[in-house]
Amino acid sequence: MAKKSSNNSETIGFLIIMTLLLVVTITSGIVISVINNTSEPESETNEVKFDPYSPGLTDPDNPMIDKPIIYLYPTQTTDVSAKVGKPEQLTVSYPDYSDGWQVTAQPNGDLTDKRTGRQLYSLYYESQSDDGFTVQDDGFIVSRDDTVSFLEDKLAQLGLNEREAEEFIVYWLPRLQQHDYNYIRFATADEINQNMPLSVNPQPDTIIRVLMTYKGLDQPIDVTEQQLPETPTRQGFTLVEWGGSEIIDQSSH
Repeated sequence: MAKKSSNNSETIGFLIIMTLLLVVTITSGIVISVINNTSEPESETNEVKFDPYSPGLTDPDNPMIDKPIIYLYPTQTTDVSAKVGKPEQLTVSYPDYSDGWQVTAQPNGDLTDKRTGRQLYSLYYESQSDDGFTVQDDGFIVSRDDTVSFLEDKLAQLGLNEREAEEFIVYWLPRLQQHDYNYIRFATADEINQNMPLSVNPQPDTIIRVLMTYKGLDQPIDVTEQQLPETPTRQGFTLVEWGGSEIIDQSSH
């Protein structure tokens, strides 16, 4: 009789263990299912949305003019007011543009923001453009390996000194070298002034504004070499500005 009771106990214990295992298995399946159902769904498209503050992303309707920075070199310590002609198109600025920049400029280019007292070496802004740049009949086709020497040569011809050219190159080189080739064209003075007029008081004696437009290419295309203006001579109070914009039209020529 005792042996039969022992067998019954073992059977009951076995059934309890199996029941518990079944409950755990079912519960685990439910938890996994809930997690999978509540996970963020994968994107159905690879579309990249425009973010004006993300380098390299461009709104086709309003191309970005990236990182124009302005250097001021007066002949003596001078209080300078600088304003852009289309402030509504600014997306970012430093120091804060507000209703225009007010700085004290030194002959070596050092600036003091009159609002904050901070020491600066340039005025920086980025903007959207209502004048989209395109691939034109003239320009330059530059291979990845020739990019540095090309920029050093052309920026000097356009009037940048070595410090200004270095800052231009270290900003743009990573973008340009993403491509096997680049179509590069430098906007004319009229095109730059139309895109973003600039008003400075007192009026500089020499104004050098450089705006590079470019389009990445897998293969070179045929263009006529752009004829650049003569290298400007810096005389008196000198203003220098450089910036750039990626050409985003889909045609290669």
